[in-house]
Order: sequence, then C-alpha cells, then structure tokens
Amino acid sequence: MPTAINAAVAQQTAAGSVPSTTVGTTEGAGGGTGGIYSAIISRNQPIIHVKEKTYEELHKKCLEKNILYEDPDFPPNESSLFYSQKSPVKFEWKRPREICENPRFIIGGANRTDICQGELGNCWFLAAIACLTLNKKLLCRVIPHDQSFIQNYAGIFHFQFWRYGNWVDVVIDDCLPTYNNQLVFTKSSQRNEFWSALLEKAYAKLHGSYEALKGGNTTEAMEDFTGGVTEFYEIKDAPKDIYKIMKHAIDRGSLMASSIDDDLGFSYGSAPRSNIGELIARMVKNQENAQMTQSTVDYQGMEERPAWTIVPMQYETRMSCGLVKGHAYSVTAVEEVIFKGEKIRLVRLRNPWGQVEWNGAWSDKSEEWDSVNEAEKIRLQHKVVEDGEFWISFQDFMRHFTKLEICNLTPDTLEVDKFQTWTVSVNEGRWVRGCSAGGCRNYPDTFWTNPQYRLKLLEEDDDPEDEEVICSFLVALMQKNRRKERKLGANLYTIGFAIYEMHGTKHHLQKDFFLYNASKARSKTYINMREISERFRLPPSEYVIIPSTYDPHQEGEFILRVFSEKRSLSEEVENMIEAEHPLPIIFVSDRANSNKELTADENAGKDGRKTQADEKKVAAATCISSLLLSFQRSSTKAHEESEEQKQFRNIFRQIAGDDMEINAEELRNVLNNVVKKHKDLRSEGFELESCRSMIALMDTDGSGKINFDEFRHLWDKIKSWQKIFKRYDTDHSGTINSYEMRNAVKDAGFRLNNQLYDIITMRYADKNMNIDFDSFICCFVRLDAMFRAFHAFDKDGDGIIKLNVLEWLQLTLYA
Repeated sequence: MPTAINAAVAQQTAAGSVPSTTVGTTEGAGGGTGGIYSAIISRNQPIIHVKEKTYEELHKKCLEKNILYEDPDFPPNESSLFYSQKSPVKFEWKRPREICENPRFIIGGANRTDICQGELGNCWFLAAIACLTLNKKLLCRVIPHDQSFIQNYAGIFHFQFWRYGNWVDVVIDDCLPTYNNQLVFTKSSQRNEFWSALLEKAYAKLHGSYEALKGGNTTEAMEDFTGGVTEFYEIKDAPKDIYKIMKHAIDRGSLMASSIDDDLGFSYGSAPRSNIGELIARMVKNQENAQMTQSTVDYQGMEERPAWTIVPMQYETRMSCGLVKGHAYSVTAVEEVIFKGEKIRLVRLRNPWGQVEWNGAWSDKSEEWDSVNEAEKIRLQHKVVEDGEFWISFQDFMRHFTKLEICNLTPDTLEVDKFQTWTVSVNEGRWVRGCSAGGCRNYPDTFWTNPQYRLKLLEEDDDPEDEEVICSFLVALMQKNRRKERKLGANLYTIGFAIYEMHGTKHHLQKDFFLYNASKARSKTYINMREISERFRLPPSEYVIIPSTYDPHQEGEFILRVFSEKRSLSEEVENMIEAEHPLPIIFVSDRANSNKELTADENAGKDGRKTQADEKKVAAATCISSLLLSFQRSSTKAHEESEEQKQFRNIFRQIAGDDMEINAEELRNVLNNVVKKHKDLRSEGFELESCRSMIALMDTDGSGKINFDEFRHLWDKIKSWQKIFKRYDTDHSGTINSYEMRNAVKDAGFRLNNQLYDIITMRYADKNMNIDFDSFICCFVRLDAMFRAFHAFDKDGDGIIKLNVLEWLQLTLYA
C-alpha cells in the first residue's frame, strides 16, 4: 500500500507504513544536441500574456507620456513583501537610479557570479538562476535582453516563465525594496547591475509576494525557467553511474542543484512559518556589521568592489568544512582532472550567497591545485576568490550532500549512451473534495473516484540490444498554484500515482476493478513536492494512470505529463454524456380531456380563512399518501385500473381543487406525507423549491402545475429513485456519501463526465460531503429535465443545439 514521504525526509519505507509527519494534449518531439529544446520550447512558442496590455504596449505608452511605469498589480508596499506578519522595519522602495549612479540591466552578460542572496530563504530559486545562466538560449527566453536603463528607459521590465504548459509574460516596474540604500533581497555582485533583482521581483509577483518564495525545491524554479521535467535523487540511494548521469546532464544543458539536509530533518525544500520580526532584526544587525567590516577590507587588485550580502538566517548551520546544511547549491560543472597520474572526478558548486565556500580538498586555496598545470586551471576556470563558487571532489560530494535535483529539457538528457526523441502529452485536471479527491490506494472506497488517464503505448523501443518488448516512458505529476495560495494557508499536498493495465473499456473504471487488480507500476513514494516524476518500462498495451493525493478530500489542480520514447496516446478517461430513454413525456389523453374528467366542487374560500374544501385537501393528501405507499407494494396489469387506483383518482380530485391540477405547494404536502410514513427513510421532507423543480419536469404545457397522469408518471420516477437512495444509504442516516453519488447516478440511467460530477457535488452536497434525500431527488429531477429538454431541441440528433437568448432564459429559469 502507498506510503507518504515528506520532501524533507524523502526515504523509501515499507509498504503500508504510516505517513511521516510534515515538517514544514500538446505533443512535440525533441532530442539530441541540436533539437534538445524543441520538445519544450517550440511547442510553447506562443506567449500567453497575463495582462490585457502587453509589455510593448505599456512601454510605448510610458514613453509617449514621458512617465515611469508603476505596476498597479504589484505595488511598492508591504502587501507585495509579506502576507503572514507585518514588518517592524519600514522598507524604502527605490528605482535603480535612486540606489546608485549609472545603473545597468546586465553588465558583460548575465552569469552565475552575478547572483547574491539577500535576507530571504529562497536559495532554491537563486541556485536555479545560477544554473540558468549556463544555458544562454534558455537565459534569453526567460530574460529578454532588449531592456535597458539607458535607451528608451521607462521604468518597466518584463520576464517570461513557464507555467503549467504555457509561457507567461510578467511585467513589472523597477521599484525595489531597500534598507539603508541597500537592496534587501537578491542583488548582483556588482552594485550597479540589476537583472537578478528584477528577475526575482517578477517571480515574486507571479507567486503573489516575496514571502511566498521562502522555502522550496530548486527544480521548481528550474521547471519554471524551462518547462522541463525534473528527476530527484537521494544521493545515498543513487544509481552506480550517477557521475556519468551528472556529466551527461551538464553536457546536454540540464539544470542541476544539490543540497544537504540538517541533523533535525530540515531541508531547504521545506517552508516553516516565517518570523518576519526576527528576520528583519537579523538583517539590520548584519547590515550594521557589514558596514563596519567593509571599511577594513582591502580591495586592491580586484576589478569589482562587491555589493555586501546579508548572510541569510540559515548561516548557523554552516559546518566546519564550509558547507551549509539546509541550503541549495547550483551544480555548474562536472569534470575530470589528472592529479599525480590519476584521473580525479570533480564537481563545481556555487553557493547563492556569493560567499561561504568549501574549504576541503580541491577548494580554491587547497594544495591539490599546485599539482595541476596552468592550462588545466584555465580550462576548469579555477579562481582563488571568495565568490561562493568552488570545486569539490566527487567522492567528497557524495559523502556530504544528500539530495540531487536535475531538470531535463527532455527526458533523453540522462540517457547515457544514445540520443532519441520523445513524444510529450499534457493533461490538466483537478481533485474536487467529495467527488474526485479520492486519496491513495489505502482508501479503496474512494480511490476509484480520482481522475483517470488512459495511456496507450503503441510501439516498442528501438533498442537492438534489448530482447524484451518494452516501451519506455516517464510520468510527471505536478500540483498547481500551491505556492501562490500560501497566504490562504495552502501547503504542498503529498502526491503520487499508480498505473494499471486496462483492456477494452473507455469508461471510468469502477471500485471493483481496483479491488481485484494490482497496479503494474507506481510512484516509489507519495511526497509533498510540487512535482513527482518516475521512469517506467512496460510492454505495449493500454494502461490507466491514477494521480492522487495521499489523503482523500484534498482539493487542488494538477498537470500530468507523459514523455514516451515512441508514439503513444494519453488522454483523460471520460464517460459519454447520455441518459437512458430521454424521450419527451407523451400521454394517451390530452390535458383538456383529463381536466374534463377531473371535476371538483368550487368551494375555495376567498377571505384567507381555512375552508371546508381546504380541510378536505389536507385529509385527501394524507389519504393519497397511504395509497401511494400501497401502490409501491402492488402491481397491476397494463391498462387495467385496480380499486386502489380508482380510489386514488377520486382523492386526487379533492386535492386538485377547482383548477383540477396540483401546484408545487400541494405536491409538497402529498410527498411529505409519504416521506413521514417511511420510518426507514430519515428525511425532513421536501423543500418547496424541490417540488417546483418536479413540477417543471412534468409540466407539458407551461402552466406551472401537473395533472393526474403527469403526477402518476412523476411518482413512478420518485419510487425508482427512492430505491436507489436506500441502496446507498447503508447506515440509514437519511444521507448518502457524495462519492457514492457517481454510482447512484449511473444506476438511475445517466452517464456523466468528471466535470458534471464535480458540479453535482458542489451544488447538492453539504459541508460534510453528504447528500440528503431531498437534494438527491432534486438532482435527479434536474438531470432528467435537462436531458429531455436537450433532446427536444436536438432535432437532427447531432448532439448540438442552438438557442436564442429567449429560449435559453426560458429553459434555465424554469428548469
């Protein structure tokens, strides 16, 4: 059975163990060195603009009016900074021209040494930026270079990020938060360079605030920079050829980061609640210390005087070897060097702080470099400077680091000995509480209600050395918008997926299928990360992928991506929308004849007092309810009226009154008398609105009332629906679980898709995800009525109807 793993303690556990406590369809192909970006970038080429006005339009408008742009959606105030607490220190928002002389967007090209971390726990984001600078093609996609503080400057900049299948353009102004004229958050090593600070601001705007960037996984930002797919390794469990995997990943342009968990289980991927007051107090103290120290440092011989970086609050976790626990590092190179006649494997890392480096073997000043010739030093870009970047032996890397994250632009990046192309399919979905948020396989009563995606593997891999008939594919499940919704209390869900083989059905698989069939493959763990991905090799066949949260009733959106080596088909398993026998109601006798047959005395009181006729109606309603119950227990031959039915017809005359038809209030009176006599049906009766819906269902002439034959037909329907309700009300509570509504709807002869089941749950279930008898009947009445209406308008039977505004309003208002 599935186990839940926290991102901070991501270890495989035995099946069935208790989840650990939380610490904190587009297709494309690409591959090889030439086409490595085509699967991701080309298929997302059109930019989806977040705002109505584009960057170009806003920029032009500012130049024409000779004004500096001010962003109304991300204003320079505290709402853009923090959401959980109020800052005790007043920040000043300044434009770069107010911070320094001669500001520049980029100086000498954007590179990894431009990035220094400020007083925000977003080293994961900065590590991803450093990786991004190694890939110029991707860098230009994220950071459009046609921006400047000199030519056509208007205080407006823009950046582009991949968001769940599309590229979005984020427009910002250049106001940045400062304290004592120093940038508070990310800054460049050169005081007058601002591309990294502005990129961070755009990313903060994308997620709602700067505080929303606190704590995360580097692969999250890597994916947002590339649209790639990530893979996550616990270094202690890494494959034997992990060095080769890292080397090929770097060579093919993948972005890579690594980190060290601390002794308390804290990971840079977790996001504990921020203490803004403590954070700001630390920042102020560090800035004062930095200014005191700055005057004593000799910068002679250095080309650039660095901007002072406030060491983040994780500084206390620095180890004696110079590495920092609970912190993300960029992996910027993987190389080999000849040392005393032997090949030594090296890894180059960068600390986003821009300082605090490894001080062991192969560090900047270590004696190992004395045995390396100058040409090799130049090739490896060895420098003795405190810039946060350093070399470390692969052996020491494996000993000290605990996690490795790789973002591949296409999955073939890590295939060591071959190039190939991959087919990519993207499906978006959502888990809806009470309907399609079924949890993992530990919850068999609801697991089957999760969204289901059919995967058709059509062709085997082209591998002459592999005798197995196998299809290679990668599944990546990503939850959406959780970081942006942090201010509303949202955290990452613990997610995973299972894969089952299926044959010959295109319908949503039911509960029994999962009770009697084992999964063919599944994610190794359920984990609280934004995305979980896994590689698989299965024979050609049809499969179904079930993405889920670990626990049921957790509502959220997700995107499911499937990368396959050969041609495949991935789509959501959806039922056809249909109903059994949705024909209009046709009666043998028309309404006029029925009305003539049903005569009654005209005794209606006109002064509002209860008349003898009114009292007769109440008595008749009670009597007819008893007869209705007896009809449920008896059957008669077709076209042959029993004594009970004749008696029922006579009593109906008394209820109908002088109009010889029943209105909604009279119908309610009859039905509630019936419900009261059902001792095994716990219900408070029908609401007046429900009875109005029933009248609308059966009303064939638009009078707002029903006659005897229409009432009989309605009662037949209610009887059949009542039986279904009692079948699923197993605890006799007078309610059924919203998840069981799927089966109840199916038993009633309706076939719906996931979107409609979601709507039913939202419309008819209570806060505990239960549906009472009144709501149950009302839902079926509405379904029956709308199917009948649709088929009445669908004259040619092509499944499409055309209504004018009058017809639409008449239909919806009286449904």
